[in-house]
Amino acid sequence: MARRRRIFEGKAKVLFEGPEPGTLVQYFKDDASAYNNKKIGVITGKGVLNNRISEYLMSQLNEIGVPTHFVRRLNMREQLVREVEIIPIEVVVRNIVAGSLSKRFNMAEGTALPRSIVEYYYKAGDMDDPLVTEEHITAFGWATPQDLDEIMSLALRVNDFLSGLFLGVGIRLVDFKLEFGRLWEGEQMRIVLADEISPDSCRLWDLRTNEKMDKDRFRRDLGNVEEAYQEVARRLGILPEGGPSDFKGPTLMQ
Repeated sequence: MARRRRIFEGKAKVLFEGPEPGTLVQYFKDDASAYNNKKIGVITGKGVLNNRISEYLMSQLNEIGVPTHFVRRLNMREQLVREVEIIPIEVVVRNIVAGSLSKRFNMAEGTALPRSIVEYYYKAGDMDDPLVTEEHITAFGWATPQDLDEIMSLALRVNDFLSGLFLGVGIRLVDFKLEFGRLWEGEQMRIVLADEISPDSCRLWDLRTNEKMDKDRFRRDLGNVEEAYQEVARRLGILPEGGPSDFKGPTLMQ
């Protein structure tokens, strides 16, 4: 495999220099982490499945006019994406009480929210990604009020679309995390959806049983993590033939 320059390595993905200016190659790892790297492990085949799932969901969003950084899948673990300037905010959309929301307000997990709630977290792992307000974001210059208006609008559109899509395959979209970036085209800038959408970044429950089908199975030591990711892909109709077979990762260039 050709040697490529590594741009950035995160918890679950590696970004490499792309084949042409303004592009990157996003490589999906099997590494798993939770509680801001306090718990780490490996979920065999996760990278292959997340690549397929994120490709499918990003492509569907592109088709309905939600701008994303996704261009195309390259192979089982890699996809071509546009290079964007990442806005250092994680946008969490919540439909049902779960996770930190349940603990913060002492509410029973599984309680339906009266409406979807959008929260912002500052991307700073050394500070455990603190919850922030729009005032923090605009005062510290992470995004403008206009950026936030666009982000909020896009996040709610994504929620409406994905909620319906997952409902159609018997899955409840409990909550999910999005990241956005600034895509520059000459002097023009637009906000686009970046990163990934997968069971790593979504809480997905079986519609009938409420069984968890996402990374909470890893966080909470529930077992059958690989099987849960495979079941999400199977219901979406994108499970690779023969299951999530693997291949060696790229040769890194320091």
